[in-house]
Amino acid sequence: MKARILVVDDERAIQDLLSDAIREAGYEVLSASNGEEALSLIEQENIHIAICDIKMPGMDGIDLLKKIRDISPETIVLMITAYASVETAVDALRYGAFDYILKPFIEEDVIAKILRINQYLKIKRENQNLRQEMRNHCDFHNIIAKSQSMQNVFDMVRKVSAPTSHILITGESGTGKEMVARAIHFNGPMKEAKFISINCGTIPTTLWESELFGHVQGAFTGAMSNKKGYLDIVGDGTLFLDEISEMPLEAQVKLLRVIDNREFTPLGSVKTQRLNARVITASNRDLKQMIEQEKFREDLFYRLNVIRIHIPPLRERKEDIPPLVRFFISLYNRELGKNIRGVNNLTMKVLLSNNWKGNVRELKNVIERAMIFCDREMIGLQDLPMELQETRKISELIGRGGLKQSVKEFEKISILSALEDVSFDKKMAASILGLSKSSLYRKMEELGIDHSPDISQK
Repeated sequence: MKARILVVDDERAIQDLLSDAIREAGYEVLSASNGEEALSLIEQENIHIAICDIKMPGMDGIDLLKKIRDISPETIVLMITAYASVETAVDALRYGAFDYILKPFIEEDVIAKILRINQYLKIKRENQNLRQEMRNHCDFHNIIAKSQSMQNVFDMVRKVSAPTSHILITGESGTGKEMVARAIHFNGPMKEAKFISINCGTIPTTLWESELFGHVQGAFTGAMSNKKGYLDIVGDGTLFLDEISEMPLEAQVKLLRVIDNREFTPLGSVKTQRLNARVITASNRDLKQMIEQEKFREDLFYRLNVIRIHIPPLRERKEDIPPLVRFFISLYNRELGKNIRGVNNLTMKVLLSNNWKGNVRELKNVIERAMIFCDREMIGLQDLPMELQETRKISELIGRGGLKQSVKEFEKISILSALEDVSFDKKMAASILGLSKSSLYRKMEELGIDHSPDISQK
């Protein structure tokens, strides 16, 4: 989208010259001869860039700039000035002008400035969209989990998002520890600040201090320039230290000191800096056991473990599997350009029977692979990895009640889960399940599923 531009100048010749050049470059242009007229247009139109002459009768360019900043802070202002008024133009920059244009000007130079501003606005919009997308991704309404155990996790996250107490998130690999850390950050008061995630297992022992605290030029051999550390870069945001159990003991001592004193010193410097960030840590290992083995500091553990959030493994919350499967199918339908409606009942039985040692991450990978190989409307057993096909014999999946009873049980699970996902909208549930509405009603009658929205059957 190209910018809408307002040209404000009391000299009609300059106003027309600029307007024509900008219009020929493909931009939409509005014009005004004085400050009052310009403000009226800005209040009525969405103006992206205002080009204002500094010297105008009545309201001058500086006063106009101040009023624009008040009523439309998103509008970028360029000032036009003569050589004799450069000092005034510099003052305008202090009041919030983006840049200034010197008279006499070349139209191509003005267009070049506008092009740079347009690119800046595009990048700014993209960053805003990315931040909004990240906030949406970390919004509790968009996290796929129906189990009570995960609802308890979300309740705790809501309560701890505002305070700045240190949080330790525990859980197996693939359960979504970073997702929860991001949810804490993006639902807290500092959500506009940075969120930096570090996997402690990827940083060499010798680089820990430099990576965390930064260094000054000459601090050690090879330190050719100053470098900011993560504690400085993150500012007022959140520093997420994933797999904190992999941090060397020497680095643990230094981290403890930083957390206790709320300050740090870059390598080679004598100037301390204040720690303003919140520190969230995570581990997939038993830290208390590591303390007994003298592999993790007990004092650091208790400083980090002010609030503990445990994420249960997927095998302990299997009611989350059907909605996760539907979510991943929807995701990969968009990415792969497919129109797969779901998984058949026997395949869902296999997915529900698996232990999922890799948790949600493993389930996501399995569905992605199945989507690639599936050329039908429904994913079947043949689309799953061989190890999943072989982990359970069909006789085990069928159970003692036989195939007919097993199919009924999982038809009931699938229908209930689909109904809950769409707030018991039977038309939408039927579409998700690949059934007609009448077929869904018939199945619900057969399986003893209540037609009212207040259901408790599982």
